[in-house]
Amino acid sequence: MNYNQRLQHVSVLGAAGKMGSGILLLSALEMTDLRLKSKATDDFFVLNAIDVSNQALNNLSDYIRNQALKIAEKKLGWLKELWAENKNLLSDADFIQAYAFEVLKTIRNTTRLETAYDSTLIFEAVSENRALKVKIFKQIDQNNKNQAWFFTNTSSIPIGEIEKEANLKGRVVGFHFYNPPAIQKLVELIVTPQTSVEAKDFAFTLAANMKKTVVESNDYAGFIGNGHFMRDALYAIEKAQALSSEMPLHQAIYVVNKISLDYLIRPMGIFQLIDYVGIDVVQFIMNVMNPYLEKENLHSQLLDRMMDLQIKGGQFSDGSQKNGFFTYTKGKPSSVYCIETGEYVAFEQFTHTCNQALGDLPASFASWKEINFSKNKQELLNNYFSELADMNTNGAILAKEYHKK
Repeated sequence: MNYNQRLQHVSVLGAAGKMGSGILLLSALEMTDLRLKSKATDDFFVLNAIDVSNQALNNLSDYIRNQALKIAEKKLGWLKELWAENKNLLSDADFIQAYAFEVLKTIRNTTRLETAYDSTLIFEAVSENRALKVKIFKQIDQNNKNQAWFFTNTSSIPIGEIEKEANLKGRVVGFHFYNPPAIQKLVELIVTPQTSVEAKDFAFTLAANMKKTVVESNDYAGFIGNGHFMRDALYAIEKAQALSSEMPLHQAIYVVNKISLDYLIRPMGIFQLIDYVGIDVVQFIMNVMNPYLEKENLHSQLLDRMMDLQIKGGQFSDGSQKNGFFTYTKGKPSSVYCIETGEYVAFEQFTHTCNQALGDLPASFASWKEINFSKNKQELLNNYFSELADMNTNGAILAKEYHKK
């Protein structure tokens, strides 16, 4: 079975979720482009969008259409060349609408898992629950005659465990997109000793066609991304709790977030990132990873307390940020939660004092955005961290400790 044949009947499980919707979009674009390029009347591509909620699937269709229209604008030159003989397409808008129609035509929305029984490739983006994933995979595999490949978006469960329990014998691959899948460039690829060369080669080709960069990871709980993130989050939480002997905890959370954001030049501070991913999700992933780690305990009582208070972070359906450790104004943190009072404290009430105590940033400081899009990125970073290394302000000391950890 060649590349095109493998993609002629695909299913995405959990298609209406935050990750699944992005995976569905990328798959729909690739399958649509293959069909349009082939110009063969017998090439028929089907993409099943499978989820438990009809309402969520209806909303998903709106998302796919809107994204397809935007992407069609970038492909306008190719579309005009492709459909040059189509006299019904007169304006740019006609070509754009026609492409969006072709993308939507590829997708079949359904709540029936049975539609995956005919698929040759199955993307899975359901909740991070090993038992659920195994149950679904076994049900599909026992009723699917195509020896389907399963590409799981798990971010923390060892692939070998899923492979063994679902009896997939080399037909499951960890293909972990970063959030949001349609934008982020990285995909973690995790294989097992039984994974076929064909499946691995296909994964590389698919990722390249989706314009993703593959990072291969060992099959270890949390892989690279969450392996780092969960430990990063736990260190930050523990550091804030340690600093709470010198200042209120909510101020310590602000300080550690500022250290990780500004002093370490990141796109988000660590507590912002926890909010973005979701406090509930971070706690859950730590719980998933923990049984596999003999010498560590990935657990935070602070996260437990936030969950008891029903403060979970994450995003609303329109992409705006829910309250977590921080509240957000125009996408930026504006207040921090105080567990002692049960209220959010506005930044203007205390940040000036905290910032004074940290001291000045290095003179060569530039934000992540400024540096990331600079042609002299490496030089700017080298200069900045060399300057930071020679400083002994409270902020510099905390940053160097954090960086070393």
